[in-house]
Order: sequence, then C-alpha cells, then structure tokens
Amino acid sequence: MKRPIILHPDPRLKKVCPPVDDLSDDLRVLADDMLETMYDAPGIGLAAPQIGVLSRLIVLDCVKADEAAPRPLVMFNPRIVSASDEMNVYEEGCLSIPDQYADVERPAEVEVEWLDRNGALQREGFDGLWATCVQHEIDHLDGKLFIDYLKPLKRQLITRKMVKLKREKARA
Repeated sequence: MKRPIILHPDPRLKKVCPPVDDLSDDLRVLADDMLETMYDAPGIGLAAPQIGVLSRLIVLDCVKADEAAPRPLVMFNPRIVSASDEMNVYEEGCLSIPDQYADVERPAEVEVEWLDRNGALQREGFDGLWATCVQHEIDHLDGKLFIDYLKPLKRQLITRKMVKLKREKARA
C-alpha cells in the first residue's frame, strides 16, 4: 500500500528513531509499503520517518538502468561500521523536499551492517550512488536532512520554498 510522504519542514523528520527490537509481520508489511511508495514516487531510497513512522528502517534501490534487474534492499537498524577517507560529491534530492537539489559531500565508500527482513545480520560495502543513498537514508533515522549539510542561507531558501509549497498544497 502506498503511503503519503511527509514534507519538510515537519518535526517528525528531525527526530532520532529508536532501534527496531522485534521484527514483526507489521514491520515487514511496512517495509513492502515503503518500497511501493519509493518506486511510485519515484525515488531510490526512503526512510520510515518520511512516512511518519519513527523506526530505524530504510529501503533503497539504486539500480537505474532499465535493462538491469531491480535490487530492493530492506534494512532494519542499519549502521555504518566504516567509511572511507576518500570523499565524493553527489547532487542529492529528497522525496520529503521535492524538486530541490544540492551538492553534498560524503564518504565515497561505506560498510553497513543491518538486519534483513528475516532478522539475519547482513554486512556489505557500498560505493558510488549506493554509498551516497544509504548514508542519506541513515541520516533520516538520526533526524538529519541533506539540507543540513548546506550553508545556512541555502538551507533557509529551500525551507522557505517548502513552506510555500506546503501552504499551496493545503489550499488545493
């Protein structure tokens, strides 16, 4: 089931999410709903707080090529266990901040540990777009948005645009 995506500014997007301590069927359904919502948006990642659920759960799929098979990942309690010294800059966007993009610098490679939908511990290294996306989504679980990496003036400009967009949507 597709879920509505919360738009910035919203206090739920600034909260630190507690860990998931029991993988229930409800949480697996939530993960499926999040994947459906992400693909429909369309996006390459989505964190539970973006749909109003304060749980440490993210989904992502950074496969972009039309002929390539999708690779949906569901991560409960993801955490970065190591990051490269080498940095990368990607133009990032966010489903909670539509049509706003900015360059963000992050580690080029990260190793992440998480629980999969069956509760099994997984560990994998990511680079390129995957590394950027997984860091962006984990940030959401810690109440951090990509605009928090920007200079204050740029961040305020984007926030003002979002306030205006939310006002327009409320009137519609």
